[in-house]
Amino acid sequence: MVSGVIKVDHLLTKMAAELITLIKVRQLDDPMMIGIRTGGVWLAEHLHQQLNLDSPLGTLDISFYRDDFTRVGLNPKVQPSALPSATEDRHIILVDDVIMSGRTIRAAMNELFDYGRPASITLVTLLDLNRRELPIQADVTGDTLLLADDEQVKLTGPEPLALEIRKKANL
Repeated sequence: MVSGVIKVDHLLTKMAAELITLIKVRQLDDPMMIGIRTGGVWLAEHLHQQLNLDSPLGTLDISFYRDDFTRVGLNPKVQPSALPSATEDRHIILVDDVIMSGRTIRAAMNELFDYGRPASITLVTLLDLNRRELPIQADVTGDTLLLADDEQVKLTGPEPLALEIRKKANL
């Protein structure tokens, strides 16, 4: 049951502008953008194009790095991560659709460090749900969303990108 659909084009435009400023202020030379599967990759594709970055886009599938792996099982659609070059001493722009507990981002950083030690990681998320369990914050966020206990948000796409707010099936 869908209770609302939000288009994300205006949020992506806002995020791209903030990210351009952040790259300049922090002097991030030739940053590598990496999207977390699946929604983060869709967003990263749009942002990568808007920013016209030189480095190719990378993708991460963090399925093997999740801390709930043994409780919820393996995602049946696991795909390999694809990083276009080494992460060692690179400035990374890590993109995900939603930050809630911070656990997905922690898993992504663990995987990134297995490829090498980045010079920095800038976190970009479309939505912040403010339900942190770990002290991880986004550097650029499209918007903050407060959901009721019986609601969840889902990014649909890749074309067109939209956010759906749904009632949870089982409470």
